[in-house]
Amino acid sequence: MTAPKVTADPRDRLVEMVPSLRAFALSLCRNGAQADDLVQETLLKAWTNMDKFDPATKLEAWLFTILRNTFYSALRKTRREVQDTDGVHAAGQFDKPEHDGRLAYKDFERAFDKLSPEHREVLILVGASGYSCEEAAEMMGVAVGTVKSRASRARKRLAELMGLADGEDMLPGTDGATAAVLSRSSSVIAA
Repeated sequence: MTAPKVTADPRDRLVEMVPSLRAFALSLCRNGAQADDLVQETLLKAWTNMDKFDPATKLEAWLFTILRNTFYSALRKTRREVQDTDGVHAAGQFDKPEHDGRLAYKDFERAFDKLSPEHREVLILVGASGYSCEEAAEMMGVAVGTVKSRASRARKRLAELMGLADGEDMLPGTDGATAAVLSRSSSVIAA
């Protein structure tokens, strides 16, 4: 009577398959470092899924199939990716949420409505309409210094009504042109 043949654990044979797997990986990707990564990932997948291996089949064929599938999966994934090391492409894909701007503008409108008529007038003339302080002073019938003083106090009061800290933007996310219209400068409105 012959003793039953003891089947060795296939995990014990993985190390002897490494040279064949590496050669196959090199033939696919043509890069030594990438081939090593591919072999390592193949062995990891094989180790964790050893319960799915059928001992009646060849271990080498099973490992080659895992390696090939891993390679082509990675290849498909990289075809959908865009090389963007400096972040230029990603920056172009960014859209500001529209609701933030609408909400900030509503806050601005409510605060603007609470300003005194003189403050609203000077902000509309100097900020929104783009008149110089001299032109606004002539239209309002007051001194240029009065227009500058009112505009400064109006901006400060508007920032207070909106609950902004010193230097915080009145309309965050607005572009330079919009901010310039509101502040009559090329910088964002500040308290």
